[in-house]
Amino acid sequence: MNSGSDTAAATAEGPKAPPPRRQPALELLVHGVGGTTPEKMLGDPRTVLVTGDDTAAVYRRAVDADAEQRPDDYRAEPVREAYCWCNLTSGNGARALWLVLLPFMVANLAHWMRPAAPSRHKGHRLYDILVRLLALSLTVLLVAAACEVALDLTAWQCAGSAACSAGKSWMGFLSPGQGGAWSGPGRRIVIAALFPLLLVGFLWWLSRRTWSAYESASPPPRRPGTSRDVPPDQRPALTRPGFWYGRRVVARLRAAHTAAGLLTIAAALLTAAVDHDRRAGAGGFLSAAGWVLLTLVLLLAAVTVCVVCRTARSEAEPDEHRDRFLVRALPFAALGALLLSAVHTAWARPGWTSGNRLPGTGAFGGIAVLQGLLVLGLLGTAALLQAAARRHGHGDGRAALKGLHGAAVALLGCALGGVLTGGAAQRLADWLDGGSTPGRPGAPIAGPPVLLSWQASVLPVLLVVVVAFALLAGVQILLVRRKVEPDIPGLYDKQERPDEQRARRIAGTIARAGLTDSAPVLVGAVCVVTLVLGAGAVAGAWLTDRAPGRATEGTPVLVHTAAATAESLGSWLMGAGVLLLAIMGWRAYRDRSTRRTIGILWDVGTFWPRAAHPFAPPCYAERAVPDLTWRMATWTENNDGRLVISGHSQGSVLAAAAVWQLDLVTRSRVALLTYGSPLERLYGRWFPACFGPEALTGLHREMDDWRNLWRLTDPIGGPIRLTCDGGPDIDLGPMRDPLAFGRTLQHPLPAQILGHGDYQSDPVFEETRAELIARLGSGLPRQRGEPGATALC
Repeated sequence: MNSGSDTAAATAEGPKAPPPRRQPALELLVHGVGGTTPEKMLGDPRTVLVTGDDTAAVYRRAVDADAEQRPDDYRAEPVREAYCWCNLTSGNGARALWLVLLPFMVANLAHWMRPAAPSRHKGHRLYDILVRLLALSLTVLLVAAACEVALDLTAWQCAGSAACSAGKSWMGFLSPGQGGAWSGPGRRIVIAALFPLLLVGFLWWLSRRTWSAYESASPPPRRPGTSRDVPPDQRPALTRPGFWYGRRVVARLRAAHTAAGLLTIAAALLTAAVDHDRRAGAGGFLSAAGWVLLTLVLLLAAVTVCVVCRTARSEAEPDEHRDRFLVRALPFAALGALLLSAVHTAWARPGWTSGNRLPGTGAFGGIAVLQGLLVLGLLGTAALLQAAARRHGHGDGRAALKGLHGAAVALLGCALGGVLTGGAAQRLADWLDGGSTPGRPGAPIAGPPVLLSWQASVLPVLLVVVVAFALLAGVQILLVRRKVEPDIPGLYDKQERPDEQRARRIAGTIARAGLTDSAPVLVGAVCVVTLVLGAGAVAGAWLTDRAPGRATEGTPVLVHTAAATAESLGSWLMGAGVLLLAIMGWRAYRDRSTRRTIGILWDVGTFWPRAAHPFAPPCYAERAVPDLTWRMATWTENNDGRLVISGHSQGSVLAAAAVWQLDLVTRSRVALLTYGSPLERLYGRWFPACFGPEALTGLHREMDDWRNLWRLTDPIGGPIRLTCDGGPDIDLGPMRDPLAFGRTLQHPLPAQILGHGDYQSDPVFEETRAELIARLGSGLPRQRGEPGATALC
């Protein structure tokens, strides 16, 4: 009877529904610095494009192309995909010219290096304003250097000197001896102004083009009721929806910096014309027009400064608003002022001849003083923010230079700008005057401004300081190697034969890798010396200009000879520095080893959005992070699945940034595997506001799981340094490197010291990967407090 009733009940309820098909898990691989191919990442020569383009794309093995239709085939292993972003930071050798924009990139870095003080602290706004003003001064410095090269040295000095222009046929139509229509001083410098004008136009075009190509990727929509429930000012910076979409701020800064460049050219032209009219005692309409135009240029410059000060990033939501008419019209107003200034300067003035140096070249001293004051202001503001961070318990004391590294890096940006501009001016002056020395008695031209010569004189002293620290670094390597060497054999099988040379080589690699942690000391020392020597150069140039005839009066012959030698050597070092940057940039895109050597510094610099300087190199992360976020969000939404995102080196930073951009529901379904990761070692120390301990701890708390692999021989990657009460440490290491000390049956040849590369060859990597994938295979996230689960940090 019971069985009949059960059968009837079952018939009434209908047949049981089949169990739901479990969707496969996804493993998303992200490569690091230097790039690679999807075939190498996936270990298969046959790959297919899943989504993306020639710049950045997601690939999958050809056999996995229809994995979603065959979920039963992927119960043990997930579907593997590779995200290749190497074309975002590499390309043809022409991109080496981007190294000319290095000072702009360094200034932009200083914006993101502010201490991890509470977001409501008023010092944040002051810090950002000071960095933006310093970035604006670098644009003015670059355009002023272009004016110095074209207007002063070429059109004013060399074209106006028969001894200098002789033998230069390309300068014949500008020579006063030819008596041509363009031989007057005013018209010569107007023609020469085309060079800085083209430079400003090129920077504007490059900034606009690179933003459209790399940085206009919109973030994915978020589920309501997740991270939007948290007030914007309380969200970690990298979780804000508008962090990787700064459309409006870049456009506003581009307009302001373009206007500043155009106004710098107009000021150079007007200063020469107004100075002549004043000295000649000319009155009437021409003189009045000059002063009116100069006033107009100053008013537009004041408006430009106001726009820069009021241009703050809006990260709470993607900023799609257009700029106001005043901001969009500012470059056109500056261009109109420049055209009127050119007409005024080109007006015929009988008796006008070019003299010593172009009037207004003393502005270089003013720019140097302004930059020094801005750096000191940054230093004080950073100290206040760091004190506030300590009061509120933010940070663990590992911030570089005790939180003052932002001001130090900003000073380095100014120094790089001075080397590039001074080197270009010094080398051109040496080429124009033939075998003579510019500025010396009997020389055909006066040469660059006195300040550039003083800056060249102090450069050898700075180089001596750098060499001294290099020697100290060598001593440190030797001491650490001797300390570590006795412990190396104990890390391996005791049955292996001892080899002192092998142990010394491994210990030396560990010692050299540890120099990365000493970088803040070198940066701080160089910045202190640079600030002192820069102040001395400005003071010396001012005294020389005030009393040029008594500059060397009473100076011993030995001191005078040493100063002349330092100036000459510094001039050559400046020029060599410009040439070296170009060669390194060219080799970085041609030679893989050079790319790996300088790639990490370049990729760290171009990782951040252009928040302070619109002419900095483009931010590849504003394309890569939305790409990864979209892929993870659409996978979990369409397949109701879970995934592991695996990142090496800089790829681990992109992976973490992309996970931060997910909503909380999706983020809880993602596990993170990082190896050779600079997240804490570089980003946590140098960018504590975004990658500090609180931010990384919050990321760990909100995602499914996280494991990090690291080696002592790795100069870039390191531990994350997060521990959780009641749960495992996310750091697994240090891993043995090399895998075998000597020759064994498993390693008949000496095992290679891998350092930063090939983490996948270590068995620990595969064990960790299998552990994360097994957790995903359960289909449900582990609860807090469950054995093996990630505990609340």
